[in-house]
Amino acid sequence: MDLAKIHNIKGFLDEEEAGLLYRLALEVSKSAPCLEIGSYCGKSAIFLGTACRENKTVLFSIDHHTGSEEQQPGQEYFDPDLLDKETGKIDTLRLFRKTIDDFNLGNAVIPIIGRSDVIGRAWNTPLGLIFIDGSHAYESVLNDYQIWAKHVMPGGYLIFHDIFPDPSQGGQAPYLVYQKAVSSGMYDVQPLFKSVGVLKRKA
Repeated sequence: MDLAKIHNIKGFLDEEEAGLLYRLALEVSKSAPCLEIGSYCGKSAIFLGTACRENKTVLFSIDHHTGSEEQQPGQEYFDPDLLDKETGKIDTLRLFRKTIDDFNLGNAVIPIIGRSDVIGRAWNTPLGLIFIDGSHAYESVLNDYQIWAKHVMPGGYLIFHDIFPDPSQGGQAPYLVYQKAVSSGMYDVQPLFKSVGVLKRKA
């Protein structure tokens, strides 16, 4: 992977965290495909998708591509480059597709355009890894966990991004839902890696 090229892609994923995603996906995608909730412009999909490609499987990448709450006009993470001039709405799909094309991942990353809760209710495929990094509103993160976690196969990974035990470092919704997953007793809890929380599904 061309790390200098990746560095220029819009996104909030730390490159060391991205490396962890790659290693975990490389481990479990030998047995099952992987899935991410929250694609944005494709930075995490490069690492997860490359690992899946090496094992001849796929990454399903779910996003409605209209931006999360904090990415809308007037909000903290608004980026005018992502605004569709005709509709006046955020549209990240164009840049996501460009990223996938630029890294030759068209046969390894399968974009699914829509809301994760709606898609999850119709899902049946076991997954080796689920990376939850969509909307950070509490109800959204909770829905993603409650709807999707059951699809992680034994030995697979449920991964949360933006886990901040200290409220001064970031929003608490992902952390609170992560704690619910920890307290379920269904996972072996791995050490926090920066803001990535990794839970391994017990056999």
